[in-house]
Amino acid sequence: MSLESRDTTRYRSACNSLQRAYLENAVSTNQSAARLDRLFSRVLACFLSQLRIAFRGPLTTATGVALKRTTLNEVHRALGARMVEFGGWEMPVEYPTGIIAEHLAVRSRAGLFDVSHMGEIEIRGDAALALVQFVTSNDASRLKINQAQYSALMYPQGTPVDDLLVHRLAEDHFFLCVNAANTDKDFEWISRQNREFGAEVRNVSGDYSQLAVQGPRAAKILARVTDEDISGIRYYWFTRTACAGAPGILARTGYTGEDGFEFYFAPEYSERVWNTLLESGRPEGLIPVGLGARNTLRLEAAYPLYGHELDESTTLVEAGLGWIAKLDKGEFLGRSVLDEQKRHGGRKKLIGFEMEDRAIARDGYPAWVASERAGQVTSGSYAPFLKKNIGLAYIAARQVSEPGQALEIEIRGRRATARAVTLPFYKRSVK
Repeated sequence: MSLESRDTTRYRSACNSLQRAYLENAVSTNQSAARLDRLFSRVLACFLSQLRIAFRGPLTTATGVALKRTTLNEVHRALGARMVEFGGWEMPVEYPTGIIAEHLAVRSRAGLFDVSHMGEIEIRGDAALALVQFVTSNDASRLKINQAQYSALMYPQGTPVDDLLVHRLAEDHFFLCVNAANTDKDFEWISRQNREFGAEVRNVSGDYSQLAVQGPRAAKILARVTDEDISGIRYYWFTRTACAGAPGILARTGYTGEDGFEFYFAPEYSERVWNTLLESGRPEGLIPVGLGARNTLRLEAAYPLYGHELDESTTLVEAGLGWIAKLDKGEFLGRSVLDEQKRHGGRKKLIGFEMEDRAIARDGYPAWVASERAGQVTSGSYAPFLKKNIGLAYIAARQVSEPGQALEIEIRGRRATARAVTLPFYKRSVK
C-alpha cells in the first residue's frame, strides 16, 4: 500500500474512532448495523465539514511529496467530493450523496467513476507476444484483436507483481491497464525482463484519462453519446470509438460486479466526456461515485485488491486465482511454483465470511478457527446492497473446510462469531 498524507491519516484515525463508537452503540442498543451506518454517514459528513479547512491545500504523502492529480480534480472538488490519498494520487473517496447511496446506485442504476489514476503500459513489436506470455500468467495468445483478459504480472516465486488487464490492439500490440500505485514498479519489471526479448515497452499513463460507467443502465447511457452501436461489444471485448466526441478505447470491463464500460482517452477531453456522461445519464439515475463505494462494490463481488488479497508473499493459487495461471501455454515467470501448488495446494487459502455478530471486521484483524489463530482479515466492510457485514481472510490451508465453517474474528480484543461462505458474496443476474 502507498503512503498516506498526514492530513488523511489524522482524518482516518478520527473517523475510525467515531465509527467504532457508533458500531459499539449498535450492539449495546440492539440497533441494526445498517441503521447505525446511515447515522454514522450523516454525522461523519457534518464532522468533515467542520474540518474541511485541513484540505484546502494540496494533499501530500507522509514524506511531504505532493500527490498526483487527475485532470478532473477541480471538477470533483466543485461537486463537494471528499478527497483522500490513494496510490500516490489525490482522489475522491465519496461525494455528498455518501458511500452507501453511491454503492446502491451502481447496483440498481449506474455510477460514473474517475479512474484516471490507473496506469497504462504498451508493448509492441515482433517480440511483444513472447514478452507478454513470459511476464504474465494468463495465455495472451488466445486473445483475438479487440479482446481483453484478466491476468497477473508475475514474480518467479509464483506471486503477483500486480494484477492487470491485457488488451490486444493488434497481433503485435498489447495495452496493459495496471494499478495506480504499482505503475512504475510494473513498468520497471517488464522492462527488465524485456532485455531478453527486445520488444518496445512504453509507460503511456500520461497519455490517458480513464472513466468507468458501471451498472445495469450503463449500456443505455453510453449508447446516447457513443458513435457506434455498443450492444455488440461482448464482456471483456473492446472497440475503438468516440464518446462525447473524444476518440478512445471503450472496453466492456469493470471492477464492481456489474455490467459496465471503461473508456480510455486523451486527458484534454476529460471535462467534456465527464460532463456529457453525467448529463446524458441523469434521466437514468447516473451519479458520480468515489473510491469508497468502488471498494465496497468490489468486495461484494469478491474481487481482489492489490495490497490486501494480493501481494508479493501470496501466490495466485492461494489467492484463488489459479484459473488465470495457464500452465499449458509454456514457460512463464512463477510457472513451476504454481504447477506444484495446483497439484498439492498452497500454505493458505482465501475465504469469504459473513459476520454473525453485529461487529464489522476490518483489514488486519486476526481470524481464529477452533480456538487457534488461523489467519487474518484482508478486507472487511458493511455490504450496502446485501445488508450484511462481510469480509475476506486468509486461513491456514490445514484449517479450512467447507462453507458454513465457524470462525471468529478478533476485534479489539474481543472475538466475534462469523461463518465461512461461498464466494462471490454477490453475483449479478444476467438477462
